[in-house]
Amino acid sequence: MSKITAFFTELMRKYLPDPFVFAILLTLLTMALAFSVENRPIDLVVQDWGKGFWSLLAFTTQMAVILVMGYVLAAAPIVDRFLNRIAAFVHTPRGAIIMATVVGCVGSYLNWGFGLVIGGIMAKKLAMRVKGVHYPLIIASAYTGFTMYSLGLSATIPVLISTKGHSFEQQMGIIPLTETIFSPHILLTALVVLIVLPLVNASMHPKAGEKVTEISANIANDDAKSTPTESLLGDEKTFAGRLNNSRILSLLIGLTGMAYVGLHFYNNGNLDLNMINFFILFLGILLLGTPMKYVEKVNEGVKTIGGIILQFPFYAGIMAIMHASGLVESIADVFVSFSTTATLPLWGLISSFFINFFAPSGGGHWVLQGPFMIEAAKTLGASQAHTAMSVMLGNGWNDLVQPFWILPALALSKLKLKDIMGYTVVSMFVVGAIYIVSALFWP
Repeated sequence: MSKITAFFTELMRKYLPDPFVFAILLTLLTMALAFSVENRPIDLVVQDWGKGFWSLLAFTTQMAVILVMGYVLAAAPIVDRFLNRIAAFVHTPRGAIIMATVVGCVGSYLNWGFGLVIGGIMAKKLAMRVKGVHYPLIIASAYTGFTMYSLGLSATIPVLISTKGHSFEQQMGIIPLTETIFSPHILLTALVVLIVLPLVNASMHPKAGEKVTEISANIANDDAKSTPTESLLGDEKTFAGRLNNSRILSLLIGLTGMAYVGLHFYNNGNLDLNMINFFILFLGILLLGTPMKYVEKVNEGVKTIGGIILQFPFYAGIMAIMHASGLVESIADVFVSFSTTATLPLWGLISSFFINFFAPSGGGHWVLQGPFMIEAAKTLGASQAHTAMSVMLGNGWNDLVQPFWILPALALSKLKLKDIMGYTVVSMFVVGAIYIVSALFWP
């Protein structure tokens, strides 16, 4: 395992550019493919890109909000104390790697934005507590847990197709969650990932005598200095200061938010990104205790989403080219053309893996690939639930090597992409094997 890990780590160090450069190169590659493979005139390709560049601003905001609110939840005192108690039981480097992976997995299963952040926070805590932990690996390990989102409660495609009035309801109907993420097969797949992935990550830790890069003193000290500033919290002796630090205000507005969530679902409201963001926003206000403590954590969380805000429009442009040129249909058709009823989920999984490089968003990905997979399932008489889940799993599988979603982990850890990608590549092969077996043996 050491030789395999060293190979991919060195490969990434030499050839992997910054995530923003990767997005630029992917944009140019997509334009070249649309021109050469689909014979779309280059001027139309450029127009497709420009028109689509700002087409997902609302969705970009939703992504940014869920990440910031996830950070706030993960940094809440009650969660922080819980993480500290867990970390106190870990005393070995490999144990730290396992624990960081498990926290990332469980957090991402519950909510992808929460998981992306809480895994990184736990990894840093363990790196500071446990001597001899290889810092790039523990950050990478926490991030690999993100793949569990595709099997979990916030898996975009299953949640979407279970909602009345979704975009493809006429073509495929409403698919209940009991046939997707809550089916015995997917629950078993999630359990296998939860067991295998931490062990694989731990096996990559440098052995005795091999080079270990521990967390630097600068990073550890910066984390320790993260305390409320006087200018933000204000003087509690003044009327304004008492309002800023009022627990009653936070309690009242937090409970009002929770009441709305309860009424929303009591009246058969849908679970969508806006409702998820609404819930975790007001839950965060309740957990942080005062308005200004909440503002402080939001300000910290905003630092983790700069790359998301910068790069998502580039991926929106890429998706626009993919849609207008027919590239996504061509990729899907290649795999669908030799699929059977039994193998459609497998080829849906693999095609989704490649398409996710160009469309690293579950919702946007499904808009592109969904129509062709739905029709293929109809033609072959395959299960729509299995087909949709295969696309979702391909999305989560590819996220292990798609630089876009690693950005919050890099912001939290102050590492570079090339420092951790070699480890996530190894994890990608293992998770891919699990998902392929799962797709092949779908009942």
